[in-house]
Amino acid sequence: MMKTKTLILFFVLSSTFMIAQEKLADKFFGNYNYVKATELYKEVLKKGDTSAHVLTRLGDCYYNNSKPEDAAHWYKKALQKYDNDVNPEYIYKYIQSLRSLGNYSEANEWMKKFTQIQNNDTRVKGYDPENISKYNELAKTEKDRVVKLVNLPFNSKFSDFGSFIHNNQLYFASSRNTDEDKLYGWNQEPFLDIYKVSVEKKEDSIIYGSADFINAEKINTDYHEASIAITKDGKTMYFTRDNVSKKNKVKYDKKGTTHLKLYKAKLVGEAWADIEELPFNDDVFSTGHPALSSDDKTLYFVSDRDGGLGQTDIYKVDINDNNTYSEPVNLGEQINTEGREMFPFVSQDSTFYFSSDGHLNLGFLDIFKSDIIKDENAQPENLGAPYNSGFDDFAFFMNPSEEENDKTGYFSSNRPDGQGSDDIYSFDASICLQTIKGIVRNLNTNDIIPGASVKLINEVGKVLEELETNEKGEYEFTVDCNKNYTVLGSKEDYKDDLKKVATDNEHEKITEADLYLEPLINDNQIVINPIFFDFDKSNIRTDAQYELENIVDVMRAHPNMVIKIEAHTDSRGRDAYNMKLSDRRAKSTRDYILSRGISPERIESAIGYGESQLLNKCSNGVKCTEEEHQLNRRSYFYILKE
Repeated sequence: MMKTKTLILFFVLSSTFMIAQEKLADKFFGNYNYVKATELYKEVLKKGDTSAHVLTRLGDCYYNNSKPEDAAHWYKKALQKYDNDVNPEYIYKYIQSLRSLGNYSEANEWMKKFTQIQNNDTRVKGYDPENISKYNELAKTEKDRVVKLVNLPFNSKFSDFGSFIHNNQLYFASSRNTDEDKLYGWNQEPFLDIYKVSVEKKEDSIIYGSADFINAEKINTDYHEASIAITKDGKTMYFTRDNVSKKNKVKYDKKGTTHLKLYKAKLVGEAWADIEELPFNDDVFSTGHPALSSDDKTLYFVSDRDGGLGQTDIYKVDINDNNTYSEPVNLGEQINTEGREMFPFVSQDSTFYFSSDGHLNLGFLDIFKSDIIKDENAQPENLGAPYNSGFDDFAFFMNPSEEENDKTGYFSSNRPDGQGSDDIYSFDASICLQTIKGIVRNLNTNDIIPGASVKLINEVGKVLEELETNEKGEYEFTVDCNKNYTVLGSKEDYKDDLKKVATDNEHEKITEADLYLEPLINDNQIVINPIFFDFDKSNIRTDAQYELENIVDVMRAHPNMVIKIEAHTDSRGRDAYNMKLSDRRAKSTRDYILSRGISPERIESAIGYGESQLLNKCSNGVKCTEEEHQLNRRSYFYILKE
């Protein structure tokens, strides 16, 4: 019977210890000390706790330290043991770890499962289970670029697409004109018209006005108008329109198909007038989607005319001084494919942008860029996410700017979660970087500390970078704008220090964040924060364990160190009782340190002195504040041998 009771007591104590150690590991994890947390979680694991919490936290410790092999190991164990009971976020982290290891096939299998569970997750949009390597390449964004997408407020439930800005006016096409009786048979929406909204920049935000018809009686008809380009002087507009007769009747070819044509208009006063059809149109094929070169001397467009390479190709013509045009020239196989190439655009630096479903893509139309204007052999490059998705992404436009780092503009997409069938999105891909730097110093002496470790940690706790301070105690990180970071400094025989840093949107801003590490060894003592005990108790609480880990670290760093432990109480309570209580606390402190693998011979003694060595006047019967009493409740860790 006694043996059974002893066994039960052993299991109870063992379980209590595991819970306490798990809480301690969680505390270190919460303070980004993943190495210590890993050690503690593994000790809990050895004692039989194989919970999903412990397994996934071990995975997180390695994941946040960019150790994908170890992270994958522990995530896999958690998923194998608990399967559907594990938070799907850990499935995604496992997928990311596998991808980092180049194990695309296994990652693909887990991605299929993740897609089934999280079918509304933005990370599964555009996912192609048949080509995981393509997905990984195109779906990732550059590490040093902040890309902000905004679905614009003037989008409607109808189709809105194609942006062009001139003189603080954004022109676009929309089928929102529900006053029209006729519906376009393709999508049962009203026919497209050209609209404009005012664009006003106020500090860090863009204010858009309400959408208005442009010069309705001249430009917009009862049929389709869309896709414009305006010369830099603002006097000429090129636009796409259905093949409409002078009597405002749509014209069909022999097969009953109506085609698109290119037109141009002149600005007369405040209105567009003098509309004329361009000479390279035809009634038997379509011509549309105009774009101008950066010098306004070349007009690019899309056509399905005979002699092309695919369903629709991109062509160009020279704009002559005498108001004539050269013969259309196909841009060739570096741009055009057997599929659809559409929506050309030329940026201020003569980069050529277009959409295609023929080049390697995430699905349907993707946006590409090319240096074809400067190099006829240049290959197109898929812009990848977030510009492209598994849906139609097209009509790219980049704002002209004199600022080198200003990369803002617009594109259109029918990706899910928009307001209509096609929506216009603004993007801000400006490269915005800042610097966090500082000096690591001794808290007590203000001396610099060379060789200290400094980690850069993001807002979800992942270690992004780790370095050592130079001979001047300096460190420096390059970081993204508009993010939250933690810098954590550490060195053997010192307490860690951390600083929170929030970056804003000012490019190249420098934030100073000095770190101050408190020495753990002071003369002949290891000095830590006070160890607190519950009233009238001697058990080691989690917060006390957290502090005692500093003692463990110092003794591990100095394998020959021998210490003695002293514990003291204040004067409240009977003298004899305080003597016994402090002695129990000293021995509990010793036992915890020994439980962490420190040899018993390295702790010479652990003795309680009760209230026999008070540091102030607060003896029996003397009225004192709580702070004065606290000064007497203390523990010492004296170094006897080093």
